[in-house]
Amino acid sequence: MKLASFSILSICFVLTGAFVVQFSGEYPCPLCILQRMAMMLCALGPAWLLLRAQKGAVDARDYGQCYGLSIFSALLGASFSTRQILLHIAPGDPGYGSAVFGMHLYTWALIVFLVVIVVSGAQLFFLPAAPDTFEKSKLSTFSIWTLGILILANALAVFALEGFHWFLPDDPDAYLLFKNL
Repeated sequence: MKLASFSILSICFVLTGAFVVQFSGEYPCPLCILQRMAMMLCALGPAWLLLRAQKGAVDARDYGQCYGLSIFSALLGASFSTRQILLHIAPGDPGYGSAVFGMHLYTWALIVFLVVIVVSGAQLFFLPAAPDTFEKSKLSTFSIWTLGILILANALAVFALEGFHWFLPDDPDAYLLFKNL
């Protein structure tokens, strides 16, 4: 169960990095928001497993549902990332946003989604033979609360970015909620 907490906290670390970039002045585009949502769904798989384990023994079906959710979400997020990479693959296209360690955030997102698929698949491959019991730990509680806070913060950030408009702008340059104040 420590691997589930580690998986949640790893994705939370990536989402926090995206927030740092956002609040340094680079606003996320709609595809970036979809990638963040897919990352949050990837983390909900292990979070669901931790919450389920607090109620009793966890069996193979619980592992399958939880990591299946993570794999499905990672495939969805990988499709969003791939779409954004293909939009900016033309020669001379500078890409969207600044590069981090030589690659744009959407390229890093694709790498994160691929890692989630591999780790979730490995978790499914090495399922325990008997139902697993679990004791609630500070690490699991911390990871679930951290994920919950990041989900709420992302919802608020998207609302501030979109304001009361129907759509997010393709190339946002301000928080529309505060633009006319």
